[in-house]
Amino acid sequence: MTPLAAPRRSALYMPGSNARALEKAKSLDCDVVILDLEDAVAPEAKELARRQVTSAVIAGGFGHREVVVRINSLETPWGVDDWDACAALDCAGILLPKVESPELVREHGGKLDASQAKARLWCMIETPKGVLAVERIAAAHPRVECLVLGTSDLTKDLRALHTSLRLPMLTSLGLALLAARAYGLTILDGVHLDLEDEVGLCAACLQGRELGFNGKTLIHPKQLAACHAAFSPSAADVQQAARIVAAHAAAATQGQGLVVLDGRLIESLHVAEAKRTLALASALQERSSPSNC
Repeated sequence: MTPLAAPRRSALYMPGSNARALEKAKSLDCDVVILDLEDAVAPEAKELARRQVTSAVIAGGFGHREVVVRINSLETPWGVDDWDACAALDCAGILLPKVESPELVREHGGKLDASQAKARLWCMIETPKGVLAVERIAAAHPRVECLVLGTSDLTKDLRALHTSLRLPMLTSLGLALLAARAYGLTILDGVHLDLEDEVGLCAACLQGRELGFNGKTLIHPKQLAACHAAFSPSAADVQQAARIVAAHAAAATQGQGLVVLDGRLIESLHVAEAKRTLALASALQERSSPSNC
């Protein structure tokens, strides 16, 4: 399976200072758990959060859920200790906040290489400088695997407004998406802050899917259903993808490069997207089996 076919529809932030939340994360129906040492943790709880997250990752039990740890900025009093602790863990990724330069990424990618750590680098794009440098960030090091939009901080820095259509965000979302696709990375949309706004959440998830994002970051388990509904292929999607692949394969056996299905021309680009849909559906089906829960 290619990295872009790996299910990362939902990435749920869980505060590292909340031991109960860390345990609950092991049973939630999310694709990625982001154990948070940064925004979700008060300054006086930073040391406790680091200890609890370290213990939780070592203990394991997260099943199919990818475990990523968001550390504090290295410019804060906690950042270096966060990095040292997380680089030694067997986690899927370390999420660097407020990434604004490729130099930072190369430095930490090199450190992971030197220590032969497993973790990949996930980079938060949440400032104007980060958006303007996003292509160089995406290409900075082979360890970079995922870009995560921090739309709340970005909205603040832009002095923009939170609107239902998110028009102030479209330029930033588009630039980040272009960088991710150019360098074969996963990209996750930012959070929806209003927990009571189900309509707005659904619209934001659908917009993210239409733009081309792999999934969305979330702040509460109640947001999972809407997120998965938007970013999962439907039964109809899977059926149509299978028909496209089969029709193209049948045409190829007859030496034909093009085929018409339901009155529409099918080319290799449609087949590639259909295969991606089938790969994602297959991965989700495999995860749903009891042995992988």
